[in-house]
Amino acid sequence: MVVVDVHVSKGEFERFEASTKADGSITALVIGDWGRKGQYNQSLLATQMGKTAEKINIDFTISTGDNFYPGGLTDANDEAFYQSFYDIYNSPALNKMWYTVLGNHDYRGDALAQLSPILKARDNRWFCLKSFILNADIAEFFFIDTTPLQDKYFTDPEDQVYDWRGVLPRDKYISTLLQDLDVALRESHATWKIVAGHHTIKSASIHGNTQELVQKLLPILEANNVDIYINGHDHCLQHISSSDSPLQFITSGAGSKAWRGVYNWPNSKEMKFFYDGQGFVSMQINQHQIHINFYDIFGNVLHKWSASKPLFSTM
Repeated sequence: MVVVDVHVSKGEFERFEASTKADGSITALVIGDWGRKGQYNQSLLATQMGKTAEKINIDFTISTGDNFYPGGLTDANDEAFYQSFYDIYNSPALNKMWYTVLGNHDYRGDALAQLSPILKARDNRWFCLKSFILNADIAEFFFIDTTPLQDKYFTDPEDQVYDWRGVLPRDKYISTLLQDLDVALRESHATWKIVAGHHTIKSASIHGNTQELVQKLLPILEANNVDIYINGHDHCLQHISSSDSPLQFITSGAGSKAWRGVYNWPNSKEMKFFYDGQGFVSMQINQHQIHINFYDIFGNVLHKWSASKPLFSTM
C-alpha cells in the first residue's frame, strides 16, 4: 500500500458550498456501489444517468460509497480511477461535482488515496472526504463516514485488510464523529436536512439493518428532525418510511452489480418501494418541496415520493 500525503482533519466537519440554480433550488443524482470498470451494466447505467441528468439539469451527483471494487484504490495513481469513473461517467451532463463518501470496499485499499488532491487534479468533478457538510442554503447535506461504526470490520475482518489510518483509536473517532454530527444538525437552519452515508440504517436486502447505526446514529437523526437518510451498501433501490418520525430511508446502491431475489421486511406499511435491479435516484429540492424519483437502467421512473414543509405527503 502506498501512503498518500493527505491531511486528515479531526474535529468539526468541514463545510463547503454547493452550486445551485439561480432560484436557489437543487437537482442532484444519487448513485452508489458502482465502480466495476463498466461491468455489470455500469456503463449502460452511466449512459442513462447522462440522459436523465441532461433532462432535469442536475447541479451535482452524490455517491454513497463503494466507489471502486473489489478493494478500493491501490494508491492515487491507480488506473481504476479512470476505468471505473473518468471513462464511464463521461456524458457532458454529468460534468458536475461528484460529492462522495467512502464505503467498506474503499477501506480495503488505500482509503486516503480517494481523498488525495491528485485525483481532484485529474478530474475536477471528484470530491471525497470521510465526513463533511455541503451547504445549499435551503438544504444541507451531511456526509458521514459509516464504515468505522460497524464492529465486524474490526472484530471479524475475515481475510480482508482495512486501511484505518485516521480512524484509530476507533472509540475516539466514533465519539467525535457522532458528536460533531449532532452539533452540526442542531445548529442547521436549513429547510431540509439530508444525511448521506454508505451503510444502511434500514434495509430489506442482504445486509439488512445495520444495528450499530440503528443504535448510535438513528437517535441523532430523529432528535434533530432529519428529513432523509440516503445510503448505498445494499445493491438495490428502496424507500422505507419511519413509523416513529417523518424520517425517510433511501437506498441507492444499484450502480452496477445488483442482488436479485433477496427481500425481507416485516412491516409492509413502512416499505414504500423496493427494486432489486440496477438504477439510480434523483432529488429535486426547493424551499417548500422535495421530489425524489427512482429510475431503472432504461430511464423508467419506477417510484416517486414527495414532501412539503411543514406537512409530509407521499405520491
